[in-house]
Amino acid sequence: MITNHKIIHDPSKVSYLFEIFFEYVRQLVAIPERDQETCRRLFTPVFVEKGTILEKEGTLHKHHNFIVSGHMRMFHHNEEGKQITTDINNGPRFFTSYYHFINQTISNENLHCITDCELLRVSRDGVDMASNIGITSQEYTEKVLRYHLQAIKQRTIDLTTLTGKERYLKLMRTHPSIVQNVPLNYIASYLGLNAGSLSRIRQEL
Repeated sequence: MITNHKIIHDPSKVSYLFEIFFEYVRQLVAIPERDQETCRRLFTPVFVEKGTILEKEGTLHKHHNFIVSGHMRMFHHNEEGKQITTDINNGPRFFTSYYHFINQTISNENLHCITDCELLRVSRDGVDMASNIGITSQEYTEKVLRYHLQAIKQRTIDLTTLTGKERYLKLMRTHPSIVQNVPLNYIASYLGLNAGSLSRIRQEL
């Protein structure tokens, strides 16, 4: 795996990345100019190359990542050493090993950039600083965590109540970009299937 990531300095590109971020935030809470300026100071805009393991298992995950563009996945290794994909997504959205990042405990999860990605990254200290001085950050953080917990709950329900075909059809409907841009083996693992079963499902459609 390559480990290259580069800070984005171009002012017009940086402005664009933050506007995507602020538009995402506005879906949950109004964000005043003061808080926008705080975010611009605390978040670092970066370009990360395809194939990069951005955060590794066995380490403290030190950054909260907001995907502006690109596709990422979260995975861990089971007892047999097989990669198990537990989350896949594309921007715009936050993508972090939430439990370990918040509690600053050693994570068993890896954050993998499947494609080239443009991200806004903030350190744990930066998150704490934003919570202390920001007007909306605490409210927004609580709403994001509630959304994340609900998504985990829904994924558990889907894995136990939907057939493999139904899970794939739902993914096609809700995240067509993932189906188009993410390798089959990652999608299969995320859906709780093996690659052969998913290939047969795709052939039936």
